[in-house]
Amino acid sequence: MITWRAGVVVSLGSTWPGAAEVTVELESPVGDLTAGAPVRALAYPALVGSPEIGDRVLLNVSALARGLGTGGYALVVARPDAPPTDPPDGPGHLVKARYTPLQAMVLGVDDQESPHHEVLRDADDLADVPVVVADLHSALPAIVAGARFASARAGHEPPRIAYVMTDGGALPAWFSRTVAGLRSAGWLAACVTTGQAFGGDLEAVTVHTGLLAAHHVVGADLVVVAQGPGNLGTGTRWGFSGVAAGEAINAAATLGGRPVASLRVSGADARERHLGVSHHSLTAYGRVALAAADVVVPVFEPGDLAGLGHRIDDQVAALSARHRLVRVPAGPDLLSALAGSPVRLSTMGRGLDADPASFLAAAAAGVHAVDLLS
Repeated sequence: MITWRAGVVVSLGSTWPGAAEVTVELESPVGDLTAGAPVRALAYPALVGSPEIGDRVLLNVSALARGLGTGGYALVVARPDAPPTDPPDGPGHLVKARYTPLQAMVLGVDDQESPHHEVLRDADDLADVPVVVADLHSALPAIVAGARFASARAGHEPPRIAYVMTDGGALPAWFSRTVAGLRSAGWLAACVTTGQAFGGDLEAVTVHTGLLAAHHVVGADLVVVAQGPGNLGTGTRWGFSGVAAGEAINAAATLGGRPVASLRVSGADARERHLGVSHHSLTAYGRVALAAADVVVPVFEPGDLAGLGHRIDDQVAALSARHRLVRVPAGPDLLSALAGSPVRLSTMGRGLDADPASFLAAAAAGVHAVDLLS
């Protein structure tokens, strides 16, 4: 289940909040890599301390051995000769990544020891806050860019946006350079990690308490819900971690929010099932989401994306039986707004130029969410 290797840190790389890249020389071969080969590794200092050159580290190289994603990283599990000092005594008894060797104890926003416990103990209402739901982490910066574009167009200040991260992808929020970049740029007010996910500005037990914390604690004008990076898929209808987007729609509606469904769209994916609207969106919103939502359908201007727009219209027609289809223009102005993102836009290895429809569809959901605020 786990492929273990050890090695020595030979250089330090980039860092961002919660994460540090290092280069490690392997002590023994793995896959096509020989002993002594350098590999990129990622450490989470809050879990394992901050590696230094010369440190011997224990690595999980399972993804490298199988040629999987995770950004091409080995993951630092421990520095056996230099473990971090004990954490300071403090409140908090929520355990995340539970009963794994790296389970982490955190202070939950809804924990009895939290200063926000009194606020959240009986909280039960989102008071019509728009909640934009997407099935891929890559939609997050595009949704935020669309929301900011719509606010600027209306002459308003940018909305205060919270990101509620579910545990379908990466569990540590620290893995996401997108979240770090959006927080640094002031585009996100907070990240709330829910379920088994951890490392956000606030920790919550469920998506429900995460949404309530975003409203009652962060004071968000709108909320984005999506899994962390590194989604899990099996090429089947139901075996995809993003199916939980439908459950997030239900949670937002149950709590009195305004659920907004962001469609996963592509004009460049080589897989037929993901061209136009991905079958995953149609499953999540058409089968899993039992509550009604505003499903945002991007309207492309005549040109290269016109044919794709017709395909999308045909694909989403069945969703109108339960949801309200909202058509939002996705033209050059919105594309320009996306180009101004402070973080790199990338989905399935494709950037804005390679697959503009993907990001325009997500941005259109952000536009609609802001329209609901007026």
